[in-house]
Amino acid sequence: MAASPKLTVSVWRGMESGRFQAFEVPRLESQTVLDVVTYIQRHLDPTLAYRFACRVGMCGSCAMTVNGQARWTCRTHVDKVAAHDRLEVAPLHNLPVVRDLVTDMSPFFDKWARAHGRFRGTRTREDDFARVPPDAPQRLLADAAIECIGCGVCYSSCDIVAWNPDYLGPAALNRAWTLVNDVRDGGNRERLAAIAGDAGCHACHTLMSCTERCPKQLSPTASIAGLKRAAMVAALKGGI
Repeated sequence: MAASPKLTVSVWRGMESGRFQAFEVPRLESQTVLDVVTYIQRHLDPTLAYRFACRVGMCGSCAMTVNGQARWTCRTHVDKVAAHDRLEVAPLHNLPVVRDLVTDMSPFFDKWARAHGRFRGTRTREDDFARVPPDAPQRLLADAAIECIGCGVCYSSCDIVAWNPDYLGPAALNRAWTLVNDVRDGGNRERLAAIAGDAGCHACHTLMSCTERCPKQLSPTASIAGLKRAAMVAALKGGI
């Protein structure tokens, strides 16, 4: 009887100064990278730390670096990425490593806050509901960028973040762009001032790694270009 096919998986262990550890995992049909990591934790080494939740591409928490590229591991099939029955799995780049495949997402979400990524409504509970036509130009611009789930793939893939750790990053700027186009929001003066600084939208070199890697097929590059235009108009009008 022929031996069952095996997959050699190199997994990052430890913190920033850790190392890769090799495991042999059965290779199965329709197997995802998350399936592989889960097999290792459940059958080979229960001390392996990693993060996941929904397993169906809804939460984004299972994002890791697979063969050098940030991906959702629950949606990445082994057949598409494992050349010669080998796989390398590491934590996301550009974020502190807590342990093994788990990163500290605090810097990522702190930058959302710095970019004023929180909705600031202008109405009270006594006011009527705001009505925004689905085909309104600003609504369409916001809709094109609104589906971000904060997985960190774009942030991990961004060379500018690697070069300049203060850079707000594509996810935070993409969020700011959706709010700039939300006619119900009243925080644009402060928001545009925040994203127009040295670490904001003008630091983007339009390398488009964020757009190429986004699992939701969004274009943070386009959002950042929109912010550059909006910040320039606001500056010329004395608004920031």
